[in-house]
Amino acid sequence: MKVEQIYTGCLAQGAYYIQSNGEAAIIDPLREVAPYIAKAEKEGATIKYVFETHFHADFVSGHVDLAKKTGATIVYGPTAETGFESHIAKDGEEFKIGDVTIRVLHTPGHTLESSCFLLIDETGKYHCLFSGDTLFIGDVGRPDLAVKSDLTSEDLAGLLYDSLRNKVMSLPDDLIIYPAHGAGSACGKNMSKETWDTLGHQKEVNYALRTISKEQFIKEVLDGIAPPPQYFPKNALLNKKGYESIDEVLSQGAKAFSPEEFEAAAEGEDALILDTRKPVEFAQGFIPNSINIGLDGQFAAWVGALITDLKHPILLITDIGREEEAVTRLARVGYDSTMGHLAGGFEAWKNAGKDIETIDSISAEEFTHRFKKDETVVFDVRKESEYRAEHVEEAYNKPLDLINEWMPTLNHKTHYYIHCAGGYRSMITASILKARGFNNFTEVAGGFAALAKTEIPKTDFVCQSKLQK
Repeated sequence: MKVEQIYTGCLAQGAYYIQSNGEAAIIDPLREVAPYIAKAEKEGATIKYVFETHFHADFVSGHVDLAKKTGATIVYGPTAETGFESHIAKDGEEFKIGDVTIRVLHTPGHTLESSCFLLIDETGKYHCLFSGDTLFIGDVGRPDLAVKSDLTSEDLAGLLYDSLRNKVMSLPDDLIIYPAHGAGSACGKNMSKETWDTLGHQKEVNYALRTISKEQFIKEVLDGIAPPPQYFPKNALLNKKGYESIDEVLSQGAKAFSPEEFEAAAEGEDALILDTRKPVEFAQGFIPNSINIGLDGQFAAWVGALITDLKHPILLITDIGREEEAVTRLARVGYDSTMGHLAGGFEAWKNAGKDIETIDSISAEEFTHRFKKDETVVFDVRKESEYRAEHVEEAYNKPLDLINEWMPTLNHKTHYYIHCAGGYRSMITASILKARGFNNFTEVAGGFAALAKTEIPKTDFVCQSKLQK
């Protein structure tokens, strides 16, 4: 028997490869399925099943393509309804993979079809539980994504309480828990950076597995949940109904444009120009109206949070050699309309003598010289929880994911200083402001990590002073 966790950090997502006696199964695969097929071929195994713990909202799974390419059967838990051929399992139903067995445990709560998959080894021992978004390490899945007219978040949280107590917590303490996500995912609120643990240890440290009443559980699980990113329901629908083949998406995205062709395509198709270079490189020069979301960060999550139309045409600026990576990572969250990329990257644009813009960016040390109490307007674009922990005195919390709400309140006559934790989110913010016609701002490079090392005054109190100056 072989069990392998395939963890993708930028999505904080865990897929799983199980193999026994020439047969294999994949649990919650990513959109690009070639690596799973290659792994099975190398091992001399046939992929027999693709198990889906639920209709994922934070990424587009590879179940449809993987089944088409291998002949594997897609398996969902009870109550699931799909737009493609699949096997809807009964609670307790078992599936053989070589000499091992997968048992379906229906665990509604995160969603109604959510299920865990219990792996029973060759000797009959309960080896591990693929817990999906039902149980994370340090947390449980958010119960607010499957709300309907007759089903509230409280109803789902109550179902989750029952699922955990009746289906999961009664299993052996030495059982290994393999969740679908870890720290950084928006599918929970308190996930550990660890990607697996034993059930017994989770009973000791996971707040949701304490001996508490259902009412208290519902209150604690729902407390502090941020609104889900706008792309979540769209990805869930793709996973439920089906989607375009990843091969076609990659083929289209591989198209290379000269600077002249790129410029014409941007204007003719009203395409979004997405620059995926590092923030510091973007600040030094970029194509007018382009948006910077760097590949070396939580790229897919921020694309999903900020680009509201999955079908909007996208033109890419990437470092040379990273074009396919960018297209793939866009497709992972349902953005399949990449038209192509600028051949030769930004240097080709600059060498062609095309117009470029820059971002006014200063160091944290320079900011300390410019900072004047009661006069300098500082925007901290980190999450509220980060801001509340500590921030520059009198800074205003303007989270990046809410930029469309607070941007209309800006005063073109006021000069703003913008920072995040390390520079990734502040450059995204700066690029959006620039594209929307705002120029009276300065980005603080290095973010709060750099500012924390300076003598500039800081506090953990929320700024209440007047914004308009």
